[in-house]
Amino acid sequence: MRVVFLQPAYPPEMIEYTRGLKEVGAQVFGVGDTPREALPAKVRPYLDDYLQVPRILDEDDVMDRVSAWMRGKTIDRVLANWEPLVILAARLRERWGVPGMSVDTVRGFRDKQLMKERVQAAGLRVPRSRRVTTESETRAAAEEIGYPLILKPIAGAGSADTYKVTSKSELDAILPKMRGVPEASCEEYIEGEEFTYDTVCIDGKPAYENVAAYLPKPIEMRSIEWISPVIITVRDMKQPKLQGGLALGRGVLSALGMGDGFTHMEWYLTPKGEAVFGEIGCRPGGAHIVDQMNYTNDIDLFREWARVSCFKKFEAKSERKYNVGIVFKRAQGQGRVTRIEGLGDWLRACGESVVEEKLLRPGTPRRNWKQTLLSDGHVIVRHPEWEEAHRMSFHAATGIKMYAE
Repeated sequence: MRVVFLQPAYPPEMIEYTRGLKEVGAQVFGVGDTPREALPAKVRPYLDDYLQVPRILDEDDVMDRVSAWMRGKTIDRVLANWEPLVILAARLRERWGVPGMSVDTVRGFRDKQLMKERVQAAGLRVPRSRRVTTESETRAAAEEIGYPLILKPIAGAGSADTYKVTSKSELDAILPKMRGVPEASCEEYIEGEEFTYDTVCIDGKPAYENVAAYLPKPIEMRSIEWISPVIITVRDMKQPKLQGGLALGRGVLSALGMGDGFTHMEWYLTPKGEAVFGEIGCRPGGAHIVDQMNYTNDIDLFREWARVSCFKKFEAKSERKYNVGIVFKRAQGQGRVTRIEGLGDWLRACGESVVEEKLLRPGTPRRNWKQTLLSDGHVIVRHPEWEEAHRMSFHAATGIKMYAE
């Protein structure tokens, strides 16, 4: 099994997928714009060869360079788990006649307006929305859809450049911030709770499923600095509250023609109990959600994704053992982290339930919280009971304080 894997060392979690491919027996040919000499030592043992390209997002150039590099060689799979590269992977598959999802299918997971149109055509509930490319189109769509609404890039990821707009005056203030976005989706704002629906699929059928609760919604996580975002995977997926979302998610996979690999979907549960589609990507979620899923089941989904992608087999046991909470912390102040308060008390109180503590240490520059949900580090805690996982997560959210200057 010979696999071309795009960008095997960036973002950093891609190293784990590269490891997974190697561990299931694949020959891994990495392609990226990280200089060969700058590749992390951790990823090098998992690569059989590596091609450095000038700009990984220059699709036409990358296709020509990789095709020349692979000339005369047999390639069985072309894979990418970073959102900006999923179309490029599909284009390479089509050029070489390699199995996997087509460009048209993958575009349905990448273009937020197209995906909603295809999901709606299957009879599933989606927010009312319009594709917009100009300020005048955006204003017209806002009048048609009504406030509040969500304005976000057609091909975005991770809530970047995403805004909740509650009035015409707010829209006037936000439109200048969107001038670097070529296409946007103007859509109905859905009141209610927000969850993920994550899968590893074989021929579009989930071999593994996960639901996680966003506390609060991602749009609020990304717009209010003092919030410590919390995400908790749900151990008990048989509870009646979630069944509408699970059915919706499975319907979306079918409507969009999913093949093999990870998906990451977001959906809403309204106060009336209606499950409403948000968006989906044919790649794993970021912000350590795969780590959370691994801790939920005590499995290695990096390896199982590789096994599915190469051999259409999922061999890990899928028993859900824990609710797993991750809490992202943001230091108060700007500059470098100066101190952390409350961490020791929290660690002692939670004991063996803590599985990760990766907060930035004093002296480390703060990260830009608007650019990355990872913020200034995180802690992860798990417990078989939802109430305990929730309590410990929010103890970290409110009890651990970080400061910077």
